[in-house]
Amino acid sequence: MKIKRQQTFHAEVSTSSLNDIMFFLLLFFLIISTVTNPNVIKVLLPKSQASQALSKQPIVLTVTENRRYFINKREVPLDQLEAEILKSAGGLSEPTVVLHIPRTLTVQDLVDVMQLGARNKIKMVLATDKK
Repeated sequence: MKIKRQQTFHAEVSTSSLNDIMFFLLLFFLIISTVTNPNVIKVLLPKSQASQALSKQPIVLTVTENRRYFINKREVPLDQLEAEILKSAGGLSEPTVVLHIPRTLTVQDLVDVMQLGARNKIKMVLATDKK
């Protein structure tokens, strides 16, 4: 007599609890990843949505994309820039220079101009556009 099974055996893996396990592993690694790196320097970047009003009349220094320098809408050559800034700031007790520089120029161009203010103890403020 030949006995034959009517149903064949199929191997199955129960995955109903796999979603819960993956969620807890993901949560665990997210929490651990924030704790394991305490040497991260948190920097608050400046926003340009709110502006600060200056009480005194500032000196406006504008640099164009082709590196032409203007002090209060008057063009000044680069080699005379420091002397002209000092002449414009001569009568002010706390001179402030508002620097308008396009974002297409390099950081070195910005630093070169800001060094003039640092060398002569003149406050330099970088103007930004509102977002």
